[in-house]
Amino acid sequence: MSTSIPLPGLPAYDHADGTPDEPRTSRRGPTREELLEGLNEPQRAAVVHEGAPLLVVAGAGSGKTRVLTRRIAWLISERKAHPGSILAITFTNKAAAEMKERVEELVGKRARIMWVSTFHSACVRILRKEITALDFDGTGFKSNFSIYDAADQKRLMTLVCNDLDLDPRRYQPGAMLHWVSNQKNELKDPEDATKDARNNLEETYAAVYTTYQRRLREANALDFDDLIMFTVHLLQQLPEVRETYRRRFRHVLVDEYQDTNHAQYALIHQLCADNPEDLDGERVEPAELMVVGDADQSIYAFRGANIRNILDFEQDFPNATSILLEQNYRSTQTILTAANSVIGHNKGRKPKRLWSDAGDGARIVGYVADDERDEARFVSEEIDRLTDEGGLRPADVAVFYRTNAQSRVFEEVFIRLGMPYKVVGGVRFYERREVRDALAYLRMLVNPADQVSLRRILNTPKRGIGDRAVACVQALADRDRITFWEALRRAQDAPGLATRSLTAIQGFVAMVEELQSMVDAGERADVVLETVLARSGYVASLEESDDPQDETRVENLAELVAVAREFSDDPQAGPSADPADVDAGTVAPGLSDFLERVALVADTDQIPDAPEDDTGVVTLMTLHTAKGLEFPVVFLTGLEDGVFPHARALGDQPELEEERRLAYVGVTRARERLYISRAVVRSAWGAPAHNPGSRFLDELPVDLVDWRRTEAAQTRWGRPDLASGSAASSGLGTLTDAGRRNFSSAALRADAAARAKPAREMPSLEPGDRVVHDSFGMGTVVALEGVAEKAVASIDFGSEGVKRLLLRYAPVEKL
Repeated sequence: MSTSIPLPGLPAYDHADGTPDEPRTSRRGPTREELLEGLNEPQRAAVVHEGAPLLVVAGAGSGKTRVLTRRIAWLISERKAHPGSILAITFTNKAAAEMKERVEELVGKRARIMWVSTFHSACVRILRKEITALDFDGTGFKSNFSIYDAADQKRLMTLVCNDLDLDPRRYQPGAMLHWVSNQKNELKDPEDATKDARNNLEETYAAVYTTYQRRLREANALDFDDLIMFTVHLLQQLPEVRETYRRRFRHVLVDEYQDTNHAQYALIHQLCADNPEDLDGERVEPAELMVVGDADQSIYAFRGANIRNILDFEQDFPNATSILLEQNYRSTQTILTAANSVIGHNKGRKPKRLWSDAGDGARIVGYVADDERDEARFVSEEIDRLTDEGGLRPADVAVFYRTNAQSRVFEEVFIRLGMPYKVVGGVRFYERREVRDALAYLRMLVNPADQVSLRRILNTPKRGIGDRAVACVQALADRDRITFWEALRRAQDAPGLATRSLTAIQGFVAMVEELQSMVDAGERADVVLETVLARSGYVASLEESDDPQDETRVENLAELVAVAREFSDDPQAGPSADPADVDAGTVAPGLSDFLERVALVADTDQIPDAPEDDTGVVTLMTLHTAKGLEFPVVFLTGLEDGVFPHARALGDQPELEEERRLAYVGVTRARERLYISRAVVRSAWGAPAHNPGSRFLDELPVDLVDWRRTEAAQTRWGRPDLASGSAASSGLGTLTDAGRRNFSSAALRADAAARAKPAREMPSLEPGDRVVHDSFGMGTVVALEGVAEKAVASIDFGSEGVKRLLLRYAPVEKL
């Protein structure tokens, strides 16, 4: 289906050369032969397919990313599809960036107009434009909504429990959030959940869900599940909006389709399912849909992923075509034969056998350890041997385990032996307290209704606004039905508020309004962040602290400023802006875009790539985190029944099959060498546990495994060595060069001043002067303070209230 159609909001586009309103350039696009070069027959068939929905069953390491990128390039070069008509969905920001970069290498900068993003990023982009059209009992969301992550959700859920006077021991916030998330993944709003409640417990949970959603709406905030649920509801309830996006996206490609949940599945159906008529009664051809996935790698049921989405694809789309990719370009045949043998024990799967022409390679090495410490010792010694003899770098090695807790003993042994390592999935950079505090300041500036962020930093650093003062302000907000921020601005009306607290609150409000004027003027994200950290006294309070950890916290804030600076220097950085606008230079990445980027970062995006001239570090991670990665050498550890497969899966066939898929994922991460190990005795809750070998070991072909040590060689049967030792999980990595500079409150002010936008020509004002503001309209100057670039005017805008504006940034004209 060739698609050369005008698309709303996109620049004119010459399909012949990819440039708007200009003669043909000297740049030559790739030829048909170049686009198909190096592809095997099934890959070629997937790239050139036209018409019916296409399911590409892509086995591990079978080149699916190459197929996706070549297909997109084929659509643009050979089928003359407008890049803006292409929507490609991946599961991590890193994968999306890599895909876009590869396509751009093939077809040039016109690729920038494509939407290549995660489900959440694509939904945010749609909601920023359309969410105001959704009605929630007469109230709704503004387009500057905040996005709450897991920690924000937990904070809010705790407030909800307090509202409803629930016993926190019986109704734990984490369990209730999990229940609410499941409802949203099934596209059930609070009203649906209330109707479906079958007992007192579910009625209570539904009441919690109702209050939780109300509090989110009051804060103008969405959680991650809302992003997709609201987008689906938007497309379902508003046919004109649905048709706008159905007409725009003529080619939809979805990666990792086996990991989609019901809400994501419904989103794809809204965009791509056959719809007989549009609003004008004319038939709208459905978009060309291509989904890529592998049911054998569906391992996220605990997050709501539904394996039936891929297994039933041909039922959902009766005219669908399927293509099977079985040639593996990653692993040796020995590793693939082992993977095929294990996954073959799952029932109801479509037959698929991975093969490679890379040769058999080394046999799998097995090791039965006395206990988990002996297992870790074997792993570390083998890594030492491989790096000494085999020319491998530590960065070429990964150690996988079933649960996070298993990393502790590896960390202790690696530290003792001096083995460089990194734990992926420990305390992550964006989850650290100081980073969350800084981001809360920024989020509150963009969205003052965000009560969770506002209350987090109201007295951080301490400024004399205690719990009693907060309660007084909250009482005012409840009484007058206004937001917490509006109540802070009217704190003088709060009943029972002490004079000292009122003074502190008014100082805080004055500071925030000054900082908001920087945001309103479109100042760079890094400049706003540096000014916030200095003006709030946050960095100064850390510098004055006697806590040795506070020095590290300052370094982490330096890293965050470096991240914001890198973002601000990138003209393609704004994910919520239409790529066509960014490409045309009409939208600069702003603070909202930076906060959105941070909110949407996925865990695996934080795995650092080792520089070519660096030996790097050994990577420790859970099997779930390992999805999508590959390493020359993999150690698959803890292969015991009760550990892997997990104890809860032993009596449940569907869960056991998911554990087996997890084993399949682990095995197929290895390129050249695979090690498997287990411990005869493993400490559990401080006591020795004797677990039999994993049933997955019995499913491996016996002739492929070289057992270096078996259970018969066990040398001790007592309690495992539980020698004390601690090893803190590392975070995002070392500081960038930008973060190593002298990072102090004085340096912050100087640096922010140097990078700030040129100062506006400031009007000469006096109390009583009449002015006009671009957003607030006509107003009267009430008071002035400060001089030159620090001049601040308090201006009464009538119904908009009195605003404190930093005149350097405020778009104010004297009348």
